[in-house]
Amino acid sequence: MVQLRKRGLAAAVICSDSFVKLAQNQSRVFGVSDLPLVTIPHPLGGLTLDDVQKRADLAISQVLSLIQEQGK
Repeated sequence: MVQLRKRGLAAAVICSDSFVKLAQNQSRVFGVSDLPLVTIPHPLGGLTLDDVQKRADLAISQVLSLIQEQGK
């Protein structure tokens, strides 16, 4: 994702909310502190298919918002 972002392409990282700080720190270390983060509730493992679908729906809405923002 970092290399895509550095090339000016749309990119984002999807991570659970427990890992947001780590993702922010890593994006800063790699020189792309503006890398968008799409967050979903933690954990993802051990969930029912319905619960995974709910998290996917959350991620999709955030990704669509990012796409709309970058298209302006």
